[in-house]
Amino acid sequence: MMLFTEVCGLPVVPQEGTAPLGTVTSLDVDVVSGSVSHVRWRGGRFRRESVLPWDAVHSVGPGAVRVRSAAAEQVPPHHDLLGRRILTETGTERGTVLDVAFDTLSARLLALFTTRGELPPDRLLGLGDYALVVRAV
Repeated sequence: MMLFTEVCGLPVVPQEGTAPLGTVTSLDVDVVSGSVSHVRWRGGRFRRESVLPWDAVHSVGPGAVRVRSAAAEQVPPHHDLLGRRILTETGTERGTVLDVAFDTLSARLLALFTTRGELPPDRLLGLGDYALVVRAV
């Protein structure tokens, strides 16, 4: 298990190499499956953002994110979970996301830590420009 805040800032390294390709800037989430879908990183001469599907990740550890392939995908729309406002489907505000715990092997979200306590990932309904929408209890 790791937290999003522990992964952001880690070097992205090829599975069989030691020279970093860049640094993790964020993780994308698929709220429907409740898992990490992509790793976003910035590196290289022009410091462009690259996006890798989670399937390209070999391992995630405290020292680096090792990738099988550095072939970046077209950059999908991105809505960062960290710092995102939380609303229920009825519009009630439920704080903001402070961090997210996830399983580094399966990419499954384990818990969202918010300004109002812990939120289970099975309550996620949608993520957009304005807010993370969750099922009310």
